[in-house]
Amino acid sequence: MAESPPRWARAFGASLLTASLLLPLTQSTAAAAIPPGDYQQVQLASGAAKLGEPMSLTVLPDRSVVHTARDGTVRVTNAAGNTTTVAGKLDVYTHDEEGLQGVAADPAFPTNRWLYLYYSPRLSTPDGDAPTEGTEATFAPWRGELHLSRFTLKADNTLDLASEKIVLRVPNDRGQCCHVGGDLDFDAQGNLYLTTGDDTNPFVSDGYTPTDQRADRNPQFDAQRSSGNTNDLRGKVLRIKPQADGTYTVPAGNLFAPGTARTRPEIYAMGFRNPFRMSVDKATGIVYLGDYGPDAGVTSPTRGPSGQVEFNRITRPGNFGWPYCTGTNTTDETYVRHTFPSGPSGARYECGTGVNNTSPRNTGLTTLPAAQPAWIRYAGDAGSPPEFGGGSESPMGGPVYRYDPALNSATKFPQSLDGRYFAGEYGRQWIKAIGVGADGSPGPIEAFPWSGTQVMNMQFGPDGSLYVLDYGTGGGNQAIYRIDYKGNAPRDPVARAAADRTSGPVPLTVRFSSAGSTDPEGGALSYRWTFGDGGTSTEANPTHTYTAAGNYSPTLTVTDPQGLTGTAGVLVTAGNTAPTVTLQAPGDGALFAFGDTVPFQVSVSDPEDGAIDCSRVKVTYLLGHDSHRHQITQATGCGGQITVPVDGEHDDAANIYGVFDAEYTDRAGLTSHAVSVLQPRHRQAEHHTAQQGVEPANHGGAEGGRTIGFTDNGDWISFQPYRLGNARSVTARVSSGGPGGTIEVRAGSATGTLLGTLTVPNTGSWDTFADVSANLANAPTGTTALFFVFKGVTGQGNLLDLDAFTFTTGAAGPPGPEVLVFSKTAGFRHDAIPAGTRAIRDLGSANGFTVTATEDAAAFTTANLAKYAAVVFLNTTGDVLDAAQQTAFQSYVDGGGGYVGVHAAADTEYDWAYYGRLVGAYFHSHPHIQQATVRSEDQSHPATAHLPATWSRTDEWYNFRTNPRATSKVLANVDESGYTGGTMAGDHPISWCRTQASGRSFYTGLGHTVESYADPVFRTHLLGGIRYAAGLVQADCRPQGQPSQRVEGEAYTSSAGVQIASHGTAGGGQTVGYIDDGDWAGYGQTTASGKTRFTARVSSGNAGGRIEIRAGSQTGTLLGSVAVTGTGGFDRFADVSTTLAGTASGPVFLVFTGTGAGGLFDVDHFTLS
Repeated sequence: MAESPPRWARAFGASLLTASLLLPLTQSTAAAAIPPGDYQQVQLASGAAKLGEPMSLTVLPDRSVVHTARDGTVRVTNAAGNTTTVAGKLDVYTHDEEGLQGVAADPAFPTNRWLYLYYSPRLSTPDGDAPTEGTEATFAPWRGELHLSRFTLKADNTLDLASEKIVLRVPNDRGQCCHVGGDLDFDAQGNLYLTTGDDTNPFVSDGYTPTDQRADRNPQFDAQRSSGNTNDLRGKVLRIKPQADGTYTVPAGNLFAPGTARTRPEIYAMGFRNPFRMSVDKATGIVYLGDYGPDAGVTSPTRGPSGQVEFNRITRPGNFGWPYCTGTNTTDETYVRHTFPSGPSGARYECGTGVNNTSPRNTGLTTLPAAQPAWIRYAGDAGSPPEFGGGSESPMGGPVYRYDPALNSATKFPQSLDGRYFAGEYGRQWIKAIGVGADGSPGPIEAFPWSGTQVMNMQFGPDGSLYVLDYGTGGGNQAIYRIDYKGNAPRDPVARAAADRTSGPVPLTVRFSSAGSTDPEGGALSYRWTFGDGGTSTEANPTHTYTAAGNYSPTLTVTDPQGLTGTAGVLVTAGNTAPTVTLQAPGDGALFAFGDTVPFQVSVSDPEDGAIDCSRVKVTYLLGHDSHRHQITQATGCGGQITVPVDGEHDDAANIYGVFDAEYTDRAGLTSHAVSVLQPRHRQAEHHTAQQGVEPANHGGAEGGRTIGFTDNGDWISFQPYRLGNARSVTARVSSGGPGGTIEVRAGSATGTLLGTLTVPNTGSWDTFADVSANLANAPTGTTALFFVFKGVTGQGNLLDLDAFTFTTGAAGPPGPEVLVFSKTAGFRHDAIPAGTRAIRDLGSANGFTVTATEDAAAFTTANLAKYAAVVFLNTTGDVLDAAQQTAFQSYVDGGGGYVGVHAAADTEYDWAYYGRLVGAYFHSHPHIQQATVRSEDQSHPATAHLPATWSRTDEWYNFRTNPRATSKVLANVDESGYTGGTMAGDHPISWCRTQASGRSFYTGLGHTVESYADPVFRTHLLGGIRYAAGLVQADCRPQGQPSQRVEGEAYTSSAGVQIASHGTAGGGQTVGYIDDGDWAGYGQTTASGKTRFTARVSSGNAGGRIEIRAGSQTGTLLGSVAVTGTGGFDRFADVSTTLAGTASGPVFLVFTGTGAGGLFDVDHFTLS
């Protein structure tokens, strides 16, 4: 990047700016940094066999840890680090994020041994996804509930499932993702707190607030029914007092007093999205929690703020704003009322005074309590406290430390940390100790020593040590850690235990290893193994044979010269072999696009099970976002396919990807997984896995506002895993205000196999972006690492910036055609344009054509257009081409090029008659967005071959100024009887094609809504039209029949004297009026060629007059005339008609004659037949 400061200066300046913006957050004087060397992180348990998919933990008085897995398993790991017990397994529903969540021990656990668990019981919920549209009866099978239940943990640490007392039921909706919440904690008075999520799908609201109130929409797209509902338990912090008989009472001081109409008294705080982790400071009763936020990358004036997340400090009952506002609830942090799916938008919500929840699904109070601000909010426009660093936003509410001088523990945290709040960050992988000022404001934020990965849950134990549940990053590195304060005391030795086999038939011989065991002080270790069957060994790496079937917990104890010990263990199952699961397809690193239907194939072998029952094989699709993953949908079977939903929550800046997880549990209960990560064909360069020499650079014109820049010769970025065997070409979005250079695409390493080279010129500036492409060859067939290596003049620096790249896949062969997507607007701008552009890119990647997207009309030159097989006008509006560009485009199409018009492409280029013929019909008007039935007329065309005879969908249904049937082949029409606002007299084409000289034209009136581009049926419709226009497939697009042609009077393209008049009784509510003698109206979109009769619907409150029908101009050939008499008022209409004769060449002109003043008559519409 030329004219940029040096790298160190840029980084220093940015840090100063960030710090200055956030100074009010940390006004307290910073304390001394926490010395990392004073703490020791002890691993108590690790791996899938001991933790599963870890969700929550609670530490018992004897320092044992009870921890939950989402599949319903409850485990106990003792203080020595032995996970010897699977306490029990609940039968849970696990679609999306549901399953077993939080766990808490009763305050009187030493005497009653009660545990509280929050989970989703299986019930009779259908498998698979709930429908997104339908009626109440459609959604009823997916109504469910979560249970807060009390169980007894027996003395042998097994869960007495028969002891269950269902304390609280939380009704919910199932079959759609996301947000369960589910954390539990007690205060000092024995009140139990439970967090609940908003139970709302965030993926089709563009990263803003999901408040979709459409009557036929699944309720799970409206968070007003949950978080914003005072009579619903979701999106809340609940506070109850459990009773000995398994019931509960409501303590005084909650948000709503018992008996308050349309409220739930259990609610302590409301207005949360996904308050996933929470704790109660028992010394003060203050609740601390982390609330996840939405993912919008930019602030939108029509939708609301960019995404941010919160740490909340709840000192009193209240409303915290979601789904109406976020952060500190300022005007800029408040959402805008929005009509789904695509607008219009209205005023902002009234968070400061109390929002009116007008959702038809709201069963609570209409006026909500005023919103309270977040304690700490970060990301979005507000930025983050500098101590938080960068990365994804995933706040994990942790505990407050309280120093107990009377506690006899050598590992308790020091008094200097008394009152500190320990916050976790799952994605950024840190723990921070945050001070609290006397007024409750955030104080110093200090890094706490942590060498794990993704913080899932934290709790201080009875020993004053911090216990941390680590979700892991895949590959079996989930773990439980205990962090001890050691000060100057010697550190305990670290034990590591492993085994070459952990399951198999008896006799089972296992080779154990102590590799990785160390003494921090460097002393020699002694070893002692106990194998769980009575056998022992003092060897470092012994071998042991199990002769009896059973589950064993061999344990290694290492001792240092000072007598300090460390322990570690493994789990061994003798008499049963864990299944071997192979995910044959999709392969790890396979390329895909959101919206694809992805086939899967799983093979399973298990010696004991023999023949595999494929109904026991479960395949889960998860949406990966940075370092966390959302379970989206599931399928069962050894083979099949999953349609990957189009993502509508994250913007172009988001690091998103797909994950397929295949799972099989054998008949003896052992489970194995196989996982493949899928890479999107279109990816941002800044989401690299590794790099050398480069830095991110901010540019407003970049996708997501950021590129990889500061490139010098030999610098590189890499991504993994990738499978590139079917990648045929790559297109990179680049800019350069410097010398430019090349980008080498390599596999394996920066010097690995060269697959192709991209040439990057100087594009004019660092903010001027261009697409460059290269064919690929020699790609390995298996999984590899992808490298982009930057080349140029050595030492020059700032060669080029790389914004994003897109792979085109398919069979090897010559390069595929190129398609230009043009979306310039000079009028209304559709917010579906980005979704449409992404969809067409995805279609190109999957179907062998390259897509270039632009809003720059300068692309319309003869030389440039010659590169493209088709040009897509995607929701263009207004006059977007100048005369020279029009001439170039007309020559391109007439010479054999292809045109595709999508939706508002009919609302374009009114000043150019050629375009009117090309598109087939101009836009006239539309009613509100609603559901209607599309009827297929021609199922031989690739755009409609997949459609059923009728297709129900929701869109904005355009009325057109003319019926295109006379000049185009109509492919589909919309049934006007099934919705309101259609004005085309029952013959309402909605998609058509035609030939234009040597070129091809396809138009679809569909595609107003963002959701359209996530609909596989619509995407196939669009693909067929592009393929036809590009000449990849042939179709008969000759007009079929010459129907009557109805034209709205007010739809003139030229005129003299007349004006548009409004009349409620007119078709479409308007006429051409204010007509005096000699006035005229021209209709450039209409010809009388082949027509023999003219009929007009007219009105007159005066003397009337005469209509002359002329061809070519207002003085052109007279084809006929008809008298108009008074009808008794301008709102009373009558039909007049006449025959036509003569040669009709050119557009139709109506010339009006008569005597009198004040308007002769009005014309509603006319028909040529």
